Amino acid sequence: MDSDLKNNFPSTKQPLFVDETANSKIKSLNLRVLISGGLAMKILIIGGTGTISSAITRQLAAEGHDLWLLNRGNRNAEVPQNVKLITGDINEHPEDVAEKLGDETFDAVCEFIGFVPEQVERDVRMFSGRTRQYVYISSASAYNKPARQHVITEGTTLANPYWEYSRNKIACEELLMKEYREHGFPVTIVRPSHTYCERSVPVGVHGSKGSWQVLKRMIEGKPVIVHGDGSSLWTMTWNEDFAKGFIGLLGNPHAIGEAYHIVSDESLTWNQIYQSIADALGVEFKPYYVSSDYLAAIAPRAYDLRGGLLGDKAVTVVYDCSKLKRAVPGFCATTRLEQGVRKALAYINEHPELKVEDPEFDAWCDRVIETMEHTKNLFD
Repeated sequence: MDSDLKNNFPSTKQPLFVDETANSKIKSLNLRVLISGGLAMKILIIGGTGTISSAITRQLAAEGHDLWLLNRGNRNAEVPQNVKLITGDINEHPEDVAEKLGDETFDAVCEFIGFVPEQVERDVRMFSGRTRQYVYISSASAYNKPARQHVITEGTTLANPYWEYSRNKIACEELLMKEYREHGFPVTIVRPSHTYCERSVPVGVHGSKGSWQVLKRMIEGKPVIVHGDGSSLWTMTWNEDFAKGFIGLLGNPHAIGEAYHIVSDESLTWNQIYQSIADALGVEFKPYYVSSDYLAAIAPRAYDLRGGLLGDKAVTVVYDCSKLKRAVPGFCATTRLEQGVRKALAYINEHPELKVEDPEFDAWCDRVIETMEHTKNLFD
């Protein structure tokens, strides 16, 4: 490994943010920004083709930014032509990625696939002094569960005993904020909640192959399992709306060292959510209500309902987005759920490969309902 790459991967005894390396690289950043006049940014997205990041990629490319994507190349056929692509697996082969990046510097680096502290620790080493801003995608599931207050602000305590995914996100946030406080690493933390796109209709309980089987049950006139009694409040955010708030934080000096959740202001009960889906399909909504605790206890591990329900979707939350709106004046999520669902269904109907059936989940639903009905009959 040459000397430049060694600087990107210091030993664990070195501080994560290396000021000596940063000084010379920041100078080149300043020069490039002066030349651009601050009108366009050079942005690296680690990921860039997922549910959330695909909309950000499209909007940044349309605005004419110098956009780079770093990912494994599985879905790059959908990426706009003016985007620069770097193919590589940063989690499996970071040395290869560091070599491909060379001495490039960025106005913002956006990390969408950092799930454990070791991955963001690597990013700190790799991008210290090479970016004006590092945006980490955390999760709103990190907020305290069970919720002590249904109104959630960015100051709400972070704790989730039900979901390892969320605990890992919290650990990543803590590492990054420590680097900011002690070494000035320019982090911004973003916490999405339930964000969806045109490729899938969002539901509360589904199998390991996505939500289509739930919609198929609706189409076939079968009951669908709804956690609890369907009355808890939830928030769904269309990915194009999320992208508007996210882009407003890029290059925003007020966002450094801060955390924001980006969500819609629309709060709906799960009954309303499923009814909107049924209406879009033109079918009757036939709910079958099952306790979230019971579902979490009996579901196959692959469904991850302990984390996904008890640690997230089963908890009534209403997000206060005033902090984001102060940082990004004019931000407003304009796509209501029923509009987003109809957009998604239209796209899915044009792309039948997205209709992934899940007969195992279908059989599991039938078994749960049959068992519940049998139990009821024991008390007749």
